[in-house]
Amino acid sequence: MEGDLTIEDRHLPVLLEEAVAVLQPRSGGRYLDATVGLGGHAEAILIGSAPAGRLYGIDRDAETLALAGSRLGRFGSRVELHQADFAALDTIAAANGWGPFDGMVFDLGFSSFQLDNASRGFSFMKDGPLDMRMDRQGDDKSAAELLARISERELARLLQDYGEERWARRIAARIVQERQSRPLTSTAQLARVVASAVPRRAWPRRIHVATRTFQAVRIAVNNELARLRRGLQDAVKWLTTGGRICIISFHSLEDRIVKETLRGWARSDPPRVHLLTKRPVVPTEREMKANPRARSAKLRAAERC
Repeated sequence: MEGDLTIEDRHLPVLLEEAVAVLQPRSGGRYLDATVGLGGHAEAILIGSAPAGRLYGIDRDAETLALAGSRLGRFGSRVELHQADFAALDTIAAANGWGPFDGMVFDLGFSSFQLDNASRGFSFMKDGPLDMRMDRQGDDKSAAELLARISERELARLLQDYGEERWARRIAARIVQERQSRPLTSTAQLARVVASAVPRRAWPRRIHVATRTFQAVRIAVNNELARLRRGLQDAVKWLTTGGRICIISFHSLEDRIVKETLRGWARSDPPRVHLLTKRPVVPTEREMKANPRARSAKLRAAERC
């Protein structure tokens, strides 16, 4: 029964085998998981680097990091976890005496624990407060606060740029109209407003009509793209010679940043890395069947020269 499953059972790390194959963890190696989540990739790296490999992990989400700490507790002093934003990776690694690393992994996706927890407001599948913040103790404004203040024009641009939403202007206009009569406070309310703005004949077949809007608002709330650029900017300098970086993205905007960053390192003079993936690695049919949320994942990797 699903109710008997642990968090670890419900959470399926995406492209796990492929990421471990890239990183090739070994005993004595030092590894960074920049997005620990529930610890799936971290656990595999620790197992692969036994008995003396070390894992340093960071995550913005205090709730998932606490669960990861429990999951990884059996590895004792081989694990060091910190609640932090990987955008500040350079500062975090220097302040804590971490690195250089033999491998780094960035899994940019959200865990099932976050998506299925209605109180976090990430999903329209269960009604909950319109929050969407990765770090609820931080300074980010919630989705409800963002949608209460943003102009219609700026909202339309946000939906178009971050959600690649064809109906961005209509959705923005309907959201502004809705908030004039009552504040947007719940995920179900936002989903209904989006659905009412898009002609029924234009609803996508494979995803919910509100998927792109929720993606766009979540990216804006957490400033995800700017943080990704900052986090990757100095990551390469923390890799040892021969050290590898593996990045798993889940939508085209993230993948574009990852691709451009890795290619920029590879084309510098002298090259800082050589690419291990000329084309992104994607999940197998078997993985997508077991975990439909993996269908949009792309893995890119490089090795420090």
